[in-house]
Amino acid sequence: MNLNSLVLSSDEKTVRVLRRVLGDLDIGIEHCSAEDDVIRRITRNRYEAIIVDCSDSQNAGNVLRAAKAAPVNKRALSVALVESSVGLKGGFDMGAHFVLHKPLAVERAKASFRAVRALMKRERRLQLRVPVQIPVECVGAQRYQAKTLDLCEGGMAIQFKGRRAKESMLRFLIMLPGIEQQLELWGEMAWEGSSDQVGVRFKNLTEDQRNVLRGWLNNQLPENEPDDPPVACRLTDLSARACYVTTSSPFPQSTRVTLSIRTDGIEVRASGIVRITHPEFGMGVEFLQSTSEQQDRVRRLIETLRSNGKSPELQVEPDGLEASAEPESSGEDSRPAPESVDDALVSLFREQGQLSVDAFLQQMQQQRQLQESH
Repeated sequence: MNLNSLVLSSDEKTVRVLRRVLGDLDIGIEHCSAEDDVIRRITRNRYEAIIVDCSDSQNAGNVLRAAKAAPVNKRALSVALVESSVGLKGGFDMGAHFVLHKPLAVERAKASFRAVRALMKRERRLQLRVPVQIPVECVGAQRYQAKTLDLCEGGMAIQFKGRRAKESMLRFLIMLPGIEQQLELWGEMAWEGSSDQVGVRFKNLTEDQRNVLRGWLNNQLPENEPDDPPVACRLTDLSARACYVTTSSPFPQSTRVTLSIRTDGIEVRASGIVRITHPEFGMGVEFLQSTSEQQDRVRRLIETLRSNGKSPELQVEPDGLEASAEPESSGEDSRPAPESVDDALVSLFREQGQLSVDAFLQQMQQQRQLQESH
């Protein structure tokens, strides 16, 4: 699986560092120094990452917007390289997933791009489609019959037989060839085509469902490259609904992640979504608890973490990007959305996300001390 990146920069030193770092990580690089050249390539070729030097913020913004508008690259990860005059907030305001400070230092850049590469692999695999025609029953207010046209980890294209569903959210019953158990997946309509064809984006997959689907797809795909190793993190703050971890390789906001801890021969895993990210320092993760399985995993993870006498090390691996940073909602006639719960750490992530790293850490420390005093 070849990973490719497109770089816009006229800074020779920056380009040299990027060539060294990306080369060490086996990421291909195409370099452009002109905005028009980059935009032309974005509309014609697929890239897993678009890396933009923000020395000219107007040109950088144009390129990032063009990437999101290009069908072939709308899911590409965007990386903004910023100077102090633009700052982290400026890079994120342009729509970048990752923001790195200039001048780039080799080892610091490599740590950040490890997270980029891990997410590039997951995003690419989520989009690798297997052409397959399987009967599928679609359940909403009524039942509809359809067949799949292609299938991937993130969703599928289907064609209705007869009546076409009007609901935006449906339950899909599928029997994968060679798999005895029936999959019952929730999904929402993502696009509409001709001849009763629609695209479906899967929602709220359980870990077991994801593993079954992933295993079946891996057996069908010609390329089966393993994911990158999980990112090692250190836990600093924990609540019933969220945690904050430090790492030199944080994932961007809206990344779905799996947290795991091994202790006393037991591995405990829980799902979450990144709500706040501080480049090269850490990230805040809100636990996903919309199903009983997710709630149980989070409870076990918290019990394990709190039973440890010292701050344990966690491992975090990405599971793809959400389309929105807002909490997932399954919609009407689907699984219940996570209930609104008063959680100080989650509130801090959502209300103080625009603070500088130092100011945010100070707020989090004050909140920790207040809770410990009670």
